[in-house]
Amino acid sequence: MKELDKYRKMVEIALRRYLPAPNVWPKSLHTAMRYSVLAGGKRLRPILVLLAAEVCGGEKKKVLALAAAIEYIHTYTLIHDDLPAMDNDDYRRGKPTCHKKFNEAIAILAGDALLTQAYRVIAREMKIPAERKIAIISFISEAISSQHLIGGQVLDTMLSGKFSRQKDRKKLEQIHYNKTAALLVAALVSGALAVGASKAEIKALSEYGKNIGLAFQIVDDVLDIIGDKRKLGKSGSDRQNQKLTYPVIFGIRRSQEIARKKIAAAKKAIKIFGQKGEIFNRIADFIVQRQY
Repeated sequence: MKELDKYRKMVEIALRRYLPAPNVWPKSLHTAMRYSVLAGGKRLRPILVLLAAEVCGGEKKKVLALAAAIEYIHTYTLIHDDLPAMDNDDYRRGKPTCHKKFNEAIAILAGDALLTQAYRVIAREMKIPAERKIAIISFISEAISSQHLIGGQVLDTMLSGKFSRQKDRKKLEQIHYNKTAALLVAALVSGALAVGASKAEIKALSEYGKNIGLAFQIVDDVLDIIGDKRKLGKSGSDRQNQKLTYPVIFGIRRSQEIARKKIAAAKKAIKIFGQKGEIFNRIADFIVQRQY
């Protein structure tokens, strides 16, 4: 989406600003962190931080540090997800994954360091009242905890090649919500919390994030089967690892229908913002229509 380019440029500058320089000790670790973060991507999560702050009456410049922190967390999850013990992926965004470019030990530590850096940036760089910082850190911590993002990854790993198409349907949405949607919700809600949004605004953004997150992962699973691998920048590892996905349970066409229903629910949730929330509708459409 070209209309998001100005936000993306702001995010790219912030990502570089808050990362340790590659010539700072330990150089190998900081080089790996920068390699993974700056490898490209849609920057959807940090952009949602900026948009959430804006739609709730705040200034996007004041939440750039938070936006960078959210992307550091997202990158940490990708680095660890790609490891041989997890999905064992060789490529991410068309480039060798962190453990392939460096080694497994550095990849693990780079992910750990990015998670730590995220909290450091929120605590030290955000110029907002302390109680808002605490609320943000608390919400993000919960979203990526053992009962959400990490728990979703555990369930995904446990069920690889061992699921039942009939018995494990309920676990499918549980995996998708926790692995993907939880961090999108965290991006939106943290951006809103940073600018003192109302409970109604936070609830609407949370519901929106949940639904676009589920739709995003469903589309991702479909593209894993029918997408152009050159554009995707990765191979179809979900099929290779026999992952529990929507296409496996429902087939491609039904999965696409479910994704569209999630997008409709997301748009309904965001109606309280009126015309100010129109950009969220366009992002929702982009998610369900994307080809890579």
